[in-house]
Amino acid sequence: MTNIKLVIAYDGTNYHGWQSQANAVTVQDTLVSAIYRGIGEKPILIGSGRTDAGVHAIAQVANFHSESDVPPDKMKYVINAYLPNDIHVMDSSQVPDDFHAQFSAVRKEYMYKILNAPDPSVFHTNYAYWVGRRLSFEDMACACKDFLGEHDFSAFCATGSKVTDFTRRIFRSELEKDGDFIIYTVQGSGFLYNMVRIIIGTLIEIGMGKIPKDAIPSIIKGKDRRKAGRTAPPQGLYLKNVYYE
Repeated sequence: MTNIKLVIAYDGTNYHGWQSQANAVTVQDTLVSAIYRGIGEKPILIGSGRTDAGVHAIAQVANFHSESDVPPDKMKYVINAYLPNDIHVMDSSQVPDDFHAQFSAVRKEYMYKILNAPDPSVFHTNYAYWVGRRLSFEDMACACKDFLGEHDFSAFCATGSKVTDFTRRIFRSELEKDGDFIIYTVQGSGFLYNMVRIIIGTLIEIGMGKIPKDAIPSIIKGKDRRKAGRTAPPQGLYLKNVYYE
């Protein structure tokens, strides 16, 4: 058996997220179907983590074990032949047998795009969150630095989550401006359910002046979801990279 690692890009618009679901079209199921059609095996495909409906990936990572005689570095061509044009395997390679796309990951990086312009763009409806009210980029950029470090992020986790440990370490949290786009990049040891989207919702409210720019430390300390901003929609979110040792 060979352990195959895949690096996958996908447009999440037409999918109910990564995770396999009954009676729903998902990225994971679409990939499993393509692998089956390509090599005649229906693998257990392990992803680095779930992405919600409408969320995109620049470099999602998955792995599966195979008995196929297709060389690992050629596996991407076989799989891509049976994938729709909104999912593409960027790379395939052999990894050690104990490699696990989820549990071997040490860091993940997400990107979120905000279109801050008077009018929406029909070309970015599914790929950025349009905010028509002018945001204070300076206040948002200042506030996002307060997420750095190790904290209990209970206030930035969607209610109903089943996790018991809310502590995560954030290594990178920064904004950049590109024309009318505000782009947030965050890298961490891991993320809670909807954590990045709640961070974005909070930063947007800071940009609007609804939450003070110096409020993040007290929101984190308070561990109260109601004190943070609302959850931003999924379409601006991209899984940018997954890091392994």
